[in-house]
Amino acid sequence: MPDSEILSFEETGRHDVAKVGGKNASLGEMVRTLASRGVAVPPGFATTAAMFRRFVETNGLADMIAGVLADEAAGKIPLAEAGRTIRAAFLRGDFPAESAAAIRAAYAELGRRSGTDDVNVAVRSSATAEDLPDASFAGQQETFLNISGADAVLDACRRCYASLFTDRAISYRKATGYSHMKIALSIGVQRMVRSDLGGSGVMFSLDTETGCDRVVLINAAFGLGENVVQGAVDPDEFQVFKPFLDDPKLKPIIHKALGAKEKKMIYARGGERPVKNVPTSLAERRSFVLSDDEILALARWAVTIEAHYGYPMDMEWAKDGRDGSLFIVQARPETVQSRRRAGALKSYHVGAHGRALCTGLSIGEAAVSGPVCLIRDASEIDRFVEGSVLVTEITDPDWVPIMKRAAGIVTDHGGRTSHAAIVSRELGLPAIVGTGNATEILHDEQDVTVCCAEGETGFVYEGAAEIQVEELDLDKVVATRTHVMLNLANPDAAMRWWRLPANGVGLARMEFVINNAIKIHPMALIHPERVADAAAQAEIAEITRGYDDKPAFFVDRLARGLARIAATVHPAPCIVRMSDFKTNEYSHLIGGREFEPEEANPMLGFRGASRYYSPRYREGFALECRAIKRLREEIGFDNVVVMIPFCRTLAEADQVLAVMRENGLVRGENGLEVYVMCEIPSNVILAKGFAERFDGFSIGSNDLTQLTLGIDRDSDLLSTLFDEEDEAVKWMIRSLITAAHAAGAKVGLCGQAPSDNPGFAAFLVECGIDSISVTPDSFLAVKDHVARAEAEKARQREAPMPLKSA
Repeated sequence: MPDSEILSFEETGRHDVAKVGGKNASLGEMVRTLASRGVAVPPGFATTAAMFRRFVETNGLADMIAGVLADEAAGKIPLAEAGRTIRAAFLRGDFPAESAAAIRAAYAELGRRSGTDDVNVAVRSSATAEDLPDASFAGQQETFLNISGADAVLDACRRCYASLFTDRAISYRKATGYSHMKIALSIGVQRMVRSDLGGSGVMFSLDTETGCDRVVLINAAFGLGENVVQGAVDPDEFQVFKPFLDDPKLKPIIHKALGAKEKKMIYARGGERPVKNVPTSLAERRSFVLSDDEILALARWAVTIEAHYGYPMDMEWAKDGRDGSLFIVQARPETVQSRRRAGALKSYHVGAHGRALCTGLSIGEAAVSGPVCLIRDASEIDRFVEGSVLVTEITDPDWVPIMKRAAGIVTDHGGRTSHAAIVSRELGLPAIVGTGNATEILHDEQDVTVCCAEGETGFVYEGAAEIQVEELDLDKVVATRTHVMLNLANPDAAMRWWRLPANGVGLARMEFVINNAIKIHPMALIHPERVADAAAQAEIAEITRGYDDKPAFFVDRLARGLARIAATVHPAPCIVRMSDFKTNEYSHLIGGREFEPEEANPMLGFRGASRYYSPRYREGFALECRAIKRLREEIGFDNVVVMIPFCRTLAEADQVLAVMRENGLVRGENGLEVYVMCEIPSNVILAKGFAERFDGFSIGSNDLTQLTLGIDRDSDLLSTLFDEEDEAVKWMIRSLITAAHAAGAKVGLCGQAPSDNPGFAAFLVECGIDSISVTPDSFLAVKDHVARAEAEKARQREAPMPLKSA
């Protein structure tokens, strides 16, 4: 027998794909080159393509396979019959004696290295055309877990060979042009990690939805990893910011979401299958699979693996429940986002729409309308209607033929790394996974809109919505002296704009994070004894479950929500406005009614800076400060600038800065800059004094117009008078910029006027404003307006002065 029929992982590498397939070549590459850098990979061995071809030759299978596939291609027999016939022939076949002996010997050596005779192994297929950068549909062949004993290993290897001719594998090769007769199969036999007692999952070295290469995405569930890959469970999800991983003092985990994890796959005792699914305990469902240190360790491995291969990677990991050890068990190229053209960005906007029927995790960033086709089982696949929205519980590779014909996909279960999610990305289809109840809520022929255009939460809306699609060409963006920044509020949607060449975030609205990610009034967390409403008490207990320290819940959620916004533009500045709820808005938070006064005019009442030093809210503001301090100093986003809204007087500014100092936020310390909103005439009149206390101003044009002209901005009767370009408002803006620059302070403006009116953008450029901050969908238009205005300003400067007449 040729020596090359069996290779240990230590004997293989990334250039051995033709011998051992992409999966095994990658495992060998990591064992040989990355073990010294701390990346742990369980030991194992690979059978080679030569062994597969010898098996085929010894059992006389080549002519039979060619004949059966020719009959199928000619329409003489159906695909299912062709696949069944070929698989049966493989299962009846025998390994040549030398091949069988080699597998037995390699298995015995693996047992010796592992300290046990019948070591439990995973037996995985690795086709020579699988897991390559240009062959993205991995997983066409079978994997067998918890296999023990040499005879069982040989049987599993035979079943792996047979799986090369499943119906889905045959269909895939026909669709992609791979020759059935030229492809071969290697088998990886790898020591099992006892993740049945611990956990496992999938990890990407980029964000799978946006392609953002600054984050590592990790999905995790208890038990063996097949449930995560198949989408059979809703896993935990974590995001880690890669640029900070080199600093051991930082914990750059920017997102943690607890998954339902309703079941786990464990070893079975006896029976036909070596593994089985069992329900998870209530304690498991309520806890994360990974600790923060384990999340960071995996993320560092992802960065190491990506750097070694030179392109984004898709990895599977496992945690041994006996001692907590972590391992990488697979690594292959990421094949969707890494192919996208960097200068192209497509933006979807969903206008008028019906009510939300169900929600889940959005896959992709598109939106589509169509009729529902509800299919509960693969046996019903034949009744799928092309162009429909496929609604089902979960998918597996058998579903790919109809997924290709779907307009969109909705599933009850699964996370971002599930089969449904991966295939939907490959096909460019909008999908919503992990809804929990789509198959119960939706019905056949119901018109719906699948919307993945609103961030990480996907919505299934009733009826056909208005969908607008805009193609953005980032290659044509020109540099400008005036910075053009983004207004962002939703952490779930922020990362989709990471490709925009923005100069930072000019306005990150803290209150959006509080309202959507926290939902509870901060004072209700500090003083729960003052919350009289029993329903509110129950809601608070449920939302903050797992936190003995309830204020810590507020700090954690706020810091991580803002971190996802800051990560989008790092290292450019991210200006975070401290909470600017009005009392009527704050009272709508859970437990808020006991802490907010009723005001006749909340717009001019207890809002902004006046809250921060008041006994009524000072403790709540302290939590906001703690979140900013954690965001900057523990997570690592020192690009975050703090901004104080609605600061009426210089004395008030001094009081707010003093309270911030008490809570560890000192202007100028650790590079901290503090800005103030300019939205009150007193900010302009006393600009010199405010500039001595703050590093910069951000003009809030709506409030400044309202208070300059004495107009309620929400009044329909006065709407024709509300004009940000009124001469009085423009005088205010010009005066502020002049005074601020004279004092060495920067000035920006956040508002829509520059995008709606090129003339207003030209006015701001002429005044010498430092930055303009707009919504992401307006960015390119404003950038163009600013570039034209700057060019015109330069032209006028260079034009010769007219000669005076005699």
